[in-house]
Amino acid sequence: MANHTDTLLIDSVVKPRNIEKSLNLNSKLANYKLVIFDWDGTLMDSIDRIVSSMQAAAKHCLLTIPSIEQVKGIIGLSFPQAFELLFPEASSPKITEVFNRYRHEYLECDSTPAPLFDNALSLLTKLNENNRLVAVATGKSRPGLERVFKATQTAHFFHASRTADEANSKPDPDMLISLLAELNINPKHAVMIGDTSYDMAMAQAAGVDSIGITLGVHDETILNNYQPVAIVNSMFELEQLLLPQF
Repeated sequence: MANHTDTLLIDSVVKPRNIEKSLNLNSKLANYKLVIFDWDGTLMDSIDRIVSSMQAAAKHCLLTIPSIEQVKGIIGLSFPQAFELLFPEASSPKITEVFNRYRHEYLECDSTPAPLFDNALSLLTKLNENNRLVAVATGKSRPGLERVFKATQTAHFFHASRTADEANSKPDPDMLISLLAELNINPKHAVMIGDTSYDMAMAQAAGVDSIGITLGVHDETILNNYQPVAIVNSMFELEQLLLPQF
């Protein structure tokens, strides 16, 4: 894995200290065979909707309403882990009740917009045009991922995907190890893109490079604790790293 001096922080005061290392890093970023994306907070601007739906579900089920930061703190985890952390006082039947209510709130009641981030479609298109393999590793369930694939008409961009009901929850590396095996890719030829410490820690545990993106839950200070090779602030910056114009 890269060390902290190799980390490239776009539009940041922290830059690589060695020009030769920087050039080698830029070349590496442009040549990954497999690009793996998290979904919520990375490709889709869905954090506010997740928060408001979770708070509404807790209120409906007469549970302590979690704060915005508490909800943000569990985004990326599988639902069983997330709900146990948010509602430690709740019984197993109550957890099931609040989960079902959360899903109802998110799909049927909450009108908070959850669009793809600017330039996400363009980046996915260009990655495909440049013969990159593209995958998703998400804390969503399989039905949840299929719903957003359908809503955004993006399923055809992805060569493989793993969800929280098909693998161990982040930050366990199970999702990434499984994707690498399915697509026959060496870990050194893959990169994980994500907005949370869970994404970064998962990549680190799998021996896969990571790029942090600050559009979702965690800022660059937190993301940089996990030694990403770069941190970006937008999909435009990510495109410049992965598909540079020489």
